[in-house]
Amino acid sequence: MGLKRNAFTLIELLVVIAIIAVLMAILMPTLGRAREQGKRIACLNNLKQMTMGWILYADDNDDKVVPANTGLSNAWVLWRDPSTPEETRIEGIRQGRLFRYCPEPKLFKCPTGVRGEVVTYAITDAMNGYDGIPGTEKLMVYRRMQIKRADQRIVFLDEGRLSPNSWTLWYDQERWWDQVTARHGDGTNFGFADGHSEYWKWKDPRTLQVAKMDYDLWQSSGRNGAESTQPGNEDLHRVQRGVWTKLGYEP
Repeated sequence: MGLKRNAFTLIELLVVIAIIAVLMAILMPTLGRAREQGKRIACLNNLKQMTMGWILYADDNDDKVVPANTGLSNAWVLWRDPSTPEETRIEGIRQGRLFRYCPEPKLFKCPTGVRGEVVTYAITDAMNGYDGIPGTEKLMVYRRMQIKRADQRIVFLDEGRLSPNSWTLWYDQERWWDQVTARHGDGTNFGFADGHSEYWKWKDPRTLQVAKMDYDLWQSSGRNGAESTQPGNEDLHRVQRGVWTKLGYEP
């Protein structure tokens, strides 16, 4: 009668380890995508609630939309220098006009936001923001009743970090002004004037070049360089139409 085997041989153990390694290689990208999908959904929900707060503010203020320029004392959120303590920057959220309608600071930031930042969303210039974009005088929105096709008008987007202004985009040029983000699978989330939110995945590699450029480099030279001008970029066209309703040039 032979002896009963109670343990793996070295070869069998190596085979088991190899199988586990293969399974992990297969499962890890799937788990990563699932986590990112969850963050995308959370971000979309944040933007939906922020946009509903934006609508409620107008309902309570004679149809006027909240100021988008965060450097103003009556803006939707008040900008605070990134070098100030986090609690100081959170206080800027609480002092903003939308906190009454969105009374949770975590709603103001994408789950994959910039480390240390407390606000990553922004309102576009068109929605009572910076009014110095050439050719847009008649396209600026100061009351909700001015908005046609609210389901197509962008109010909020995930800018990546808060600036002391509203989010700016050229109207009469095929050109980016402020950066967009590349999150949740190389795209960006938007909140629309009817209260819904959407994820747009970028299709043009040039959009990703803008989105992934170092922030300080973009602010100093990128927005004025060749990288910002992108003829034929459908991503750019789509965002410009969402912000301004139309293109101010022939593509």
